[in-house]
This record gives sequence, C-alpha cells and structure tokens, in this order.
Amino acid sequence: MATYTTEIASDKLVSDNPIHQRLLKAYIAAKPWIKGDLLEIGCGEGRGVETLLPLANSYVGIDKIGEVISDLRQRFPGVDFRQAVIPPFEGFGDESFDTIVSFQVIEHIQDDRLFLQEIYRMLKPGGKAVISTPNNTHTLSRNPWHIREYVPQELIDLAGSIFDRVEAKGIGGNEKVWSYHEANRKSVQKIMRFDVLDLQHRLPAWILRMPYEILNRMNRNKLHQQQGDSVVQITHEDYPLVENASEGLDLFYVLWKKEK
Repeated sequence: MATYTTEIASDKLVSDNPIHQRLLKAYIAAKPWIKGDLLEIGCGEGRGVETLLPLANSYVGIDKIGEVISDLRQRFPGVDFRQAVIPPFEGFGDESFDTIVSFQVIEHIQDDRLFLQEIYRMLKPGGKAVISTPNNTHTLSRNPWHIREYVPQELIDLAGSIFDRVEAKGIGGNEKVWSYHEANRKSVQKIMRFDVLDLQHRLPAWILRMPYEILNRMNRNKLHQQQGDSVVQITHEDYPLVENASEGLDLFYVLWKKEK
C-alpha cells in the first residue's frame, strides 16, 4: 500500500483534494501551449499524463523516484518514462523538445539557474517551457521539502536572465478556495504559536520534515472534518488562471525561446 507524504498530495486521500486539484490545474492550464515533442520534468505519479499525452507528438516523462517510473511504465505502455536526478539533464541533446513542462519542481532544485539553463538548452528554437511553483507570498509556513520559494518578481528576474520572453501568470482561486486557504492559515497559526523560538526557520530542513509531515497531515484531516463536503467539492475549475502572478497561490510562467 502506498504511503503518501503531504508534499506529494494524493488524489486518493479526501483531505488532500484541494491540493490535488490545485496541482492538476497546472496541467489543464498548460494545454494551449502543448505541442510537438514534449518533456515533463518531475512527472511524479502521473497526475497530468492523460491530460498532456493527446496534445503531443511524443512524450518523455522523468522523475527521480524509480518506483513511480516503474508504475507509470505499466500504466502507460509505450510511453517513454525515465528515472533521473537533475540537473544536469544527461542524455538529452540540445534543441530536443518543442515544449517542456515542470510543475512544482524548481523549488526543490539546489541550482535553480542551471535547471532553467538546461531547459533552455533542450528547447528547440521557438519552443516554450511552462513551469509552476508556490507563490511564497501566500505560503503559510516553511516547507522543509523546499530549497526555496519565490515571490513573483524573483522568478521573473531569474527566468528573464535566461529566456527570451517570460509570461508571468498565476494559479488563483475563487471564493471557495480562498475560504479554505483562510481556514488553513488560521489553523497553521494556532500550531505556529508554540514555535516561540522560530525553530521552523532556524533548524535544518531534515530535522523538520518528520514533525512537518505529522502536523500537516493532522491539519489537513482537521480541515476536512471542519469543512466537510466543501473540501471534497473543490475541483480544478475553482482554481482560475490569473494574469497577475501576485494573485496566484502558485506562480505559472510560460518561458519562451526565440526562433533562430
């Protein structure tokens, strides 16, 4: 039986539904930009594979976890899934892909500049990358699984120093979503009031991961108990794509490589 961390967020756990739907929305929002040969960096358990496959001529999915790659190969025979720890992207040639997508990955990458440089290298002229990552403006506590999080301008500046054009958007929320987010914020604040020494920012990430997992799972279950069906009823349609990145719970950027 699979064990799901709160960082992964499962479509099989009811209390994870708001996060699952928010992550799924990135794939649906990316559909207008998908074409040709497609690479997904960080495909995970394949949340968006069925959404993206019909839109591409070819699909390559990579992830660092070998178990999920083995499972995806069984579920999608004939599709090219590879286990890899990146960056760099060894075995991937220059100008190999028309489109590259990477959702909720860059915040885990130590060398984020190299990560984006490698994406640029692998894109064909005229190609584009679509990435998402949490908007740190709306983060409720330190996530010890993340190397860093960005406010909108930070990622615009970084991506703009590498790509020829940056289109900065966000994954926002309707009233139902922001109501859940506000309840989550209040619940997290109740937990954080015990951290009088601000240990969440002082301790090494590896020490914080276990208590973070326990408290985060307890918090999601508590919100489900308090809000009942409203947690289950949130769908990807409740997360609109917004033109102002600062309004997004997640940053959603389209990064362009110019034609030769």
